[in-house]
Amino acid sequence: MRAYLDHNATSPLRPEALKAVLAAMETGGNPSSIHAEGRAARAIVDDARAVLAKTLGVLPQMLVFTGVGTEANNYAVKGADVDRIIISAIEHPCVVDAATATGKPVEIIPVDENGIIDLDQLEQVLKRDEGRALVCLMLANNETGAIQPVRKAAQLAADNNAMIHCDAVQAYGKIPVNFGLLGVDTMTLSAHKIGGPQGTGLLVVRDGVNLAKHNHGGGQELGRRGGTENIAGIAGFAAAAIPACEIDSGIRQLRDEFESRLEEISPQVVIFSRDAERLPNTCFFAHPGMKAQTSLINLDLGGIAVSTGSACSSGKVTGSRVLNAMGVSDELRECALRISFGWTSSQADIDKFFEIWQSLIAKRKTNG
Repeated sequence: MRAYLDHNATSPLRPEALKAVLAAMETGGNPSSIHAEGRAARAIVDDARAVLAKTLGVLPQMLVFTGVGTEANNYAVKGADVDRIIISAIEHPCVVDAATATGKPVEIIPVDENGIIDLDQLEQVLKRDEGRALVCLMLANNETGAIQPVRKAAQLAADNNAMIHCDAVQAYGKIPVNFGLLGVDTMTLSAHKIGGPQGTGLLVVRDGVNLAKHNHGGGQELGRRGGTENIAGIAGFAAAAIPACEIDSGIRQLRDEFESRLEEISPQVVIFSRDAERLPNTCFFAHPGMKAQTSLINLDLGGIAVSTGSACSSGKVTGSRVLNAMGVSDELRECALRISFGWTSSQADIDKFFEIWQSLIAKRKTNG
């Protein structure tokens, strides 16, 4: 039996989501058709929209279903009517690339040693008379789990006639997420991070915010995204959201026990963003001298799935750019491993990890 400890990459499909996906696929019909089959498909999409809206504290018409979270981020960044873009140094690659692709001036705001954005620097950049800005700040980092001061950043943006976009893909389902309380203009989510199906994303758009259309075609999603909706994926997203948003305190207990045992076995280990508020399921750490790729391969052979950071950048020779932004040395970055717990995680997973980990530590000591 393998131990899956990579929920930040993809959380396995929940049984509730699988059931909803299969039922939707059996329904048939195009949600844009007016016959009975089409109306049945439309009801699935509308019901899912209502469920997801309730979890976020918004009106259903504020939600735009997309193919993936990356598409939603592209829509929000490229569609904003602004003159310049300001992003934090730890944003997801799709946000960075989308901002660059606009051809507009892009400025990166640094983070501190815990990976938290420098709000003073953000305020200084916002106050420059260089046209209206879009601020991009994720709610929680996918690698370190560090939670960002989005509400404060949103206030700074509002004070300076700027827009703000929040990538909440990693935060949703792990901590409470209320769109209105955060004060942002747009927000992205993704189904597969909470145990829903892959290939289904969501963009939340505040009332009064107009974005340039990202997908041209039909009038789906209230005219904001052309293309037939993925009703099976949407149904699965909503079904997964119901249990996911009942935040499980047991996940934090597993993570805290994991870190306690890790430090006991490896006193020299470094846990990144340890002094910041973090997602309750995430531990990004490094054991000096133990290369992450070697550790990952040995753990995988031992039946344990972990990662070396973002699933979108793992395996790159340069290592984590998030850790680079935090000022972590090249040597330590090469040793970074990410453990992320989720709805399938158990005590047995932790025990299995340390069974293999202790053997790796012992082998390293033997080899000097």
